Amino acid sequence: MAIVTATTGRTNYSTAIQTRTHSLVADEPRESGGLDAGPTPSELLIAALASCTSITLRMYADRKSWAIDAVHVSVTSTRAPDKSLCVERVLTFDGVLTDEQKSRLADIAERTPVTLALKTGVAIHTRLG
Repeated sequence: MAIVTATTGRTNYSTAIQTRTHSLVADEPRESGGLDAGPTPSELLIAALASCTSITLRMYADRKSWAIDAVHVSVTSTRAPDKSLCVERVLTFDGVLTDEQKSRLADIAERTPVTLALKTGVAIHTRLG
């Protein structure tokens, strides 16, 4: 189970986020009325995808004892004309890998926990506390 809290006060849109023992800030850019004190919620969403992908591929490569010095994941999001979110993910690796190993890592990337949550959708239930 993951529990995250977010609190926005009266100062623009800057939002304090707390998860386990970690704190971070989300905000909107200045041109949207924010203070640009942190990434936007949309940036945090694709950051979750990028970091989950990177961590999962590192775990898999370590388990296989593949010679990867670094896993790089670049994620770009755009909005389609119908307002749906379009995401492009690019994987690159520092190290010596065969084409077959790279292909396997790309396949694993399609099944990371955050990838699957985004692809299949997430049930969200809202209630008042």
